[in-house]
Amino acid sequence: MSAEGPTSSTEPPPPRRPKVIKTNQQQVFLYVVLTLLLSLATVWAGRTWVHNSETLTFAVGSPNGDEALFANKLATLLKNNGSRFRIKIVNNPDNAKAIAQFDHRQADLAILRTDAKVPVRARALALLEHDFVLLLGPGNKKIKSLAELKKKKVAVFADSESSLVFVRSLLDIAPDSPDAAKIQMAPQGTTLDKLFAPASGFSAVIAIVHASRAVRDKAYEQVAKRGGFTLNAIDEAKALALKFPGISDETLTAGTLSASPEIPDDDLDTIGLEWLLVAQSKMSGTTAGDIARIVYENKSALGLDNGFATHIEPASVEKDAYVMAHQGAADYINDDTKSFMDKYSDMMYLGAAALSVIGSIFAAIYAKITRIAPEKASELSTAILCIGERIEHAHSLDQLECLQDELESILRGAVIGLRDGTISTDGLDTFKLGYEFVRDEIGMRRDYLKRHANELEKGTRQALPPPHDDTNVVAVKTAQSA
Repeated sequence: MSAEGPTSSTEPPPPRRPKVIKTNQQQVFLYVVLTLLLSLATVWAGRTWVHNSETLTFAVGSPNGDEALFANKLATLLKNNGSRFRIKIVNNPDNAKAIAQFDHRQADLAILRTDAKVPVRARALALLEHDFVLLLGPGNKKIKSLAELKKKKVAVFADSESSLVFVRSLLDIAPDSPDAAKIQMAPQGTTLDKLFAPASGFSAVIAIVHASRAVRDKAYEQVAKRGGFTLNAIDEAKALALKFPGISDETLTAGTLSASPEIPDDDLDTIGLEWLLVAQSKMSGTTAGDIARIVYENKSALGLDNGFATHIEPASVEKDAYVMAHQGAADYINDDTKSFMDKYSDMMYLGAAALSVIGSIFAAIYAKITRIAPEKASELSTAILCIGERIEHAHSLDQLECLQDELESILRGAVIGLRDGTISTDGLDTFKLGYEFVRDEIGMRRDYLKRHANELEKGTRQALPPPHDDTNVVAVKTAQSA
């Protein structure tokens, strides 16, 4: 007989399932948006890195000068071809001012002639043009050497005042000497006929002309037919080239200036100057190499109608060149340019590593906010301890069995959760300790209730009176007196 008392339902409660952290839909949406933005930013950054435009300042002389016209053609070519380079042209009163601007690092590109003062940081990208120095005498007059022209009136037939300075230095005439005044620039628009006329008083004409223009200029042929001049050799060409590093010794082949009559009638020695497209030494090798490549590959498109830059040549890559070639241009000329993979493989590997790290971070964030977060096994210990606190209030075996069922339900749920991954092993030892402790408490309480029930039943039997025995009862009839 069991002690009376309130009993719980004998039906075991359903297994306790671990608590699940529900996915935050707003966080998921935000993550998707951020992922898309990151992808777009990555693509945009890569496209910008590859195709980002680079503006280069090009210092030139007057807008109508050959340098300015060439710069405009180069700028138009780059724009029409969709190049990443853009040219900003800055005009100056003359080319000397443009070179000074370049020397002050206010320009990335410039065009200089080798008789000019070359800036220390100038590096050659391409040879645009040759200039011939032509020593012309009136009529049939022969000029044996440049030394003959000292103290004589000489006309300088050229495009710029810089040529006047060059001729005076060539003749070894000081700028402040009386003889310097005799070396004069030919008036703009004048012709060779007028310069050779007796009224002009010039003993000689030194013409500094672009080689590409000289071969197509019919003026020499027309003047020659009228017996207007004699082309003289400069026999000291090699000596002058050694004396002035910017000067080159040149050879005019027969018929260069005129085919009929043939001028010169035989190969003739003279001197020349070079026009160089130069860049700042600090310009990156990639940029310099790309500009050089564009110039070389588009020579026909960059030549001017007057002949300037119609025979573009690679810059000299020799170490003793008057203007050293830029390393980027030298690599292209020597075919030492690296491929895209060679140049950017290291950056691509670094970028891939960086993207891997970023991807891992975002994957972790995604997993954190979207996956079902497993409940720690140690958190189930709280429910077990709650059962343990109710054990002392169980006054019957039925109540104790209900607690036992709850305990087993928690254990069964934990096993299922560990299998499904919804419960982590974090704190599993604590869970096991709590389970064993409560299980033993239930066992001890069960033993106690069983002993208490036996003792109660035994005490009840001793308190009851013995049963009535009718075996010794004698029925006596009482006589009723009449």
